[in-house]
Amino acid sequence: MKIAIASDHGGFTLKQQIIEYFKNKNIILDDLGTNADQSVDYPCYGKKMALHILQHKADLGILICGTGVGISIAANRYKGIRAALLYSLETAEMAKRHNNANIIVFGGRTMTLTDVISRIEVFLNTSFEGGRHQKRIEQLDSE
Repeated sequence: MKIAIASDHGGFTLKQQIIEYFKNKNIILDDLGTNADQSVDYPCYGKKMALHILQHKADLGILICGTGVGISIAANRYKGIRAALLYSLETAEMAKRHNNANIIVFGGRTMTLTDVISRIEVFLNTSFEGGRHQKRIEQLDSE
């Protein structure tokens, strides 16, 4: 599985911690930036990730901004993107099981690394159910 990661300045520290966690798991993340904690615009990174996923350069994206809300909105503007803010273990499971999210999102100022890692693991270890859920995903992309 190829995973890409990106953040704005509000998510930079958490992004670096997630990258370090995955190094210990022998998974290399494709880092799309930002590369410092100086102020940048989250829509740029939401767009960059959305295009990366849509161009099949990665199977899954991880996005982070201060709360996760703004960068989720930015990514979800693109047809074919299903960015889900994983604020609990249940949303991590359901984002995969029912929505087949292709980008998972976190808040760098609102979530701990421990919580984020547990949500990533739940998401990665859950399967998409398909069926009626696939039909709903297709409806999203047809409008």
